[in-house]
Amino acid sequence: MNENLGQIISIYKSDSTSVYNGWFINNDERLKAFRSIRRGVMQVAQDVKDKKFGNDFKGSSLEFVLSCITEQKQVFEGAAHPFYWKPKLRIPDIYENESNKLAFGQFLENCLNAKSEDQLVQEILKLDSLKIKGLGPAVASILYFLHPTLIPPFNTAIVNGYNLLFKDKKKLGSWSDFLKMREVIIHTNNQYKSTLSNDLGMITGMLYEIGSSRLSVGEDLYHSEEQNKKLEKVIEGRYRKLQEDSNEGDLHTEMQYHLVKIGNALGYDTFVASNDRSKSYQGNSFSFLCQSAFPEVVLEKDTLTTIKLIDVVWFQKGTNKIIGAFEVEKSTSIYSGILRLADLHFSLGIGDGTFYLVIPDKRERDVLMQLGRPSIRNQDIPVKYILFSDLRHYCDALCKFGESHHIMEKIAKNWVMA
Repeated sequence: MNENLGQIISIYKSDSTSVYNGWFINNDERLKAFRSIRRGVMQVAQDVKDKKFGNDFKGSSLEFVLSCITEQKQVFEGAAHPFYWKPKLRIPDIYENESNKLAFGQFLENCLNAKSEDQLVQEILKLDSLKIKGLGPAVASILYFLHPTLIPPFNTAIVNGYNLLFKDKKKLGSWSDFLKMREVIIHTNNQYKSTLSNDLGMITGMLYEIGSSRLSVGEDLYHSEEQNKKLEKVIEGRYRKLQEDSNEGDLHTEMQYHLVKIGNALGYDTFVASNDRSKSYQGNSFSFLCQSAFPEVVLEKDTLTTIKLIDVVWFQKGTNKIIGAFEVEKSTSIYSGILRLADLHFSLGIGDGTFYLVIPDKRERDVLMQLGRPSIRNQDIPVKYILFSDLRHYCDALCKFGESHHIMEKIAKNWVMA
């Protein structure tokens, strides 16, 4: 079976008219497209932020991006079609629905800035969970130009080629099927990395050729059905874990949103961690809710960098005086959160009642253990904690009746020696 795939790759590479020779190698225009598309995606995200992204595909920054992609020909000729606005069907529902538009812009920005494979997959899982009508894995063709070694392009011919080669039945409009395909494509690419490329455009071009009936796979298919089932079980287990991580990330973002909402209602300048500014909760983007520039605080560079990673910080309006600091700890180390708040305490020496850990109810015992450490108790660090359930339940009441940060004392708890 392996020999057969090796022969298919060899035929694909030796055909002067194949995608490999006609598009993938020795093509300056292909390389230039990566830069243009990346800049275009940045513009789409910015247009969504600035509320300049229109209610039609035509004339939008997204049309520019897809034009750059379709100019690549062959594999990408029909890449723009899924994004055309179809008024009668109301698809794809990213032009008229403001929350879907914001989610799409946020998705593109987060994928653009992603540093790892897991981050990309989690963003895809989040987008899929929104079930935006008409917005399916065709988006992968955009993502390919942002991360060509991690995301393969996706269209009808590629799916058909994949199903023929791997004796499978993956569906065109399913993000779940796309992610499973992606795993198998990367697995196969790694097995044949000496004859293929780290850039997934090469192997995907071969699938396109197979699906277009220009390249035959012969009778001896690469994977047996039993091999496919084993591989899919591994893939499904991995994505279950990523989905759990994504759900925890959503909870984290929700708690940050409640804290920002309360801080704004109390009249403070609010900031989220520098690496969370692009996030949003229920269509409310932190970059719109929080101040754009962190106040000038005279501290050592490393200490300032640490403080900027605290999940939510409240400042007195128009000053650099910190009023409240909150670390949301879900699955990460509670102790590391306490240490970041301790850094802030010893660097600025601000008063009691301003440091809070925000935690899932089920982690209350863990927090009490950490706050009870002699190394924490003996330094008299004024850290209290707030339960997720209390913050969620009382958020609106705190916004309505609070006059200062002292209102948080109503839901905060102290460490008590047993």
